Amino acid sequence: MEPVNTTAEPKKERPLPTLIAIDGPSGAGKSTVGRLLAHRLGYRFLDTGLMYRAITWLALQRGIPPEDEESMETLAVRTHMEVPKGGRDAIFIAGKELTTWELRSPQVEAGVSLASRLGAVRRALVAQQQRLALGGQLVMVGRDIGTVVLPKAELKIYLEASLQERAWRHYRALSEGSRSLEQVMEELRHRDELDQGRAESPLRPAADAWVIDTEGLSQEEVLGEIMKLCRD
Repeated sequence: MEPVNTTAEPKKERPLPTLIAIDGPSGAGKSTVGRLLAHRLGYRFLDTGLMYRAITWLALQRGIPPEDEESMETLAVRTHMEVPKGGRDAIFIAGKELTTWELRSPQVEAGVSLASRLGAVRRALVAQQQRLALGGQLVMVGRDIGTVVLPKAELKIYLEASLQERAWRHYRALSEGSRSLEQVMEELRHRDELDQGRAESPLRPAADAWVIDTEGLSQEEVLGEIMKLCRD
C-alpha cells in the first residue's frame, strides 16, 4: 500500500484585475479612492472627468459654445490628450498641462455638463480612453466606464452617497466664500439630472458592478472594501 500524501498544496493567489472601472455621481469619492487604489496597486490612473473638463476649457478658450455639437465634435476629434504618470490630478491637452484646480472653475463647471451630454463628444473621448486602457494595469474613473468605456473590465465598482453628503464634500473643498452650500447642492442636483437623463451613456451602475455606499465611510475604509474585491 502506497503512502497517502497529506501535504496540502499551497493556495494559489488570484491574479489582480488588470482593468478596474469606478463609476458614480459627482462627490461620491471616485477620483480620490481611484487614485489611492492605483497607488496601492502600482497601476496607472485616469480620471475621465478631467477629459470632459479639459475639452470644455479648450472650447471656452477658443470661443466655442459647449453646447455647439458640430464644433465640439471637431475639437474633440482633433485634440489629443494624455495623462501624466504617477496619478497626478492633471491632463495634457493641446500641449498644455492643466491641473484639476484650473479645470474646476465656475465657467468650466457650468459648461462641462452641456459638453458631456453631446454624443459626438462622448464618442471621441471614449475612443481616447479606450486607447489609454490598452496597456492594462489601469484604474479608470468616470460615469460610464463600466457600461460603455470598459465593458469587459475585470472589476467594476459603483460608488454612491446622498446628495447632501456629496454637496458637503464639494463645499469643504472650495475656497472660502466662493459658493454657498446651497449653491453647490443645486449645482450637483442639476448635474445628476443631466448625467442620469442623457440619451447616450446615462449614469447608472453596470449590471455586474459592485455598489458601495460611501456615506459615513472614510477613504481608507472604501479603499479597503475595493481591495477585498480585487483579491476575492
